[in-house]
Amino acid sequence: MDSVLKSIRASLVPIHREGYPFIAILAFLALFLGWLWGPLFWIGLIATAWCIYFFRDPPRVTPLGPGLVISPADGRVSQVGLALPPPELELGPLPRMRISVFMNVFNCHINRAPVSGRVRKIAYKPGRFLNAELDKASEDNERNGLVIEGEHGTVGVVQIAGLVARRIVCFSRESEVLSAGQRFGLIRFGSRLDVYLPEGYAPLVAEGQIAVGGETVLARFGAAADRTVRVD
Repeated sequence: MDSVLKSIRASLVPIHREGYPFIAILAFLALFLGWLWGPLFWIGLIATAWCIYFFRDPPRVTPLGPGLVISPADGRVSQVGLALPPPELELGPLPRMRISVFMNVFNCHINRAPVSGRVRKIAYKPGRFLNAELDKASEDNERNGLVIEGEHGTVGVVQIAGLVARRIVCFSRESEVLSAGQRFGLIRFGSRLDVYLPEGYAPLVAEGQIAVGGETVLARFGAAADRTVRVD
């Protein structure tokens, strides 16, 4: 019996504790609505199941290697190109390579560190809630940025709230040492992550590509000069 229970637990995707209050509220509403009128229970049950799915926190296997930048989130690569980092990150006045990953409401919303290093700065900025796919969302939307002192320079990763998102959660603290792929936050309920890279890094993904948080390699240091690198 113990082995069966262990197998069942191993097959279930963990749920992040941030979702517990929402799941409990929706489950209560499902029961209450069902008490009022039976068919409403099934609507509440579907909403509860979606909430459980949204707050899933699956384990990920992060690639190991020098100079790798790992996707901080599940979603679609929406932008790859040069852009000015947010001023509050204090990453300098020059444009940097920016790779953006857009998360819809069905993606896993756990955010992970793109590189290993020490968190030098965390900067939160209130703002609007525009569609996170728009380029101006990087400037106008509510956001929270981390500056990580990585192996090959400082890397900025910015959590950006979206049209539906109304809550950015950051688990990390300044001076904390993160490992690549380590969880550092989440955003509810649909949003975007921007990664700003220092010189020497080259993207290994293209716009429209699907990224897996904690697993997909977005860029690599020195890849521009390495002709053996292939992007599938």
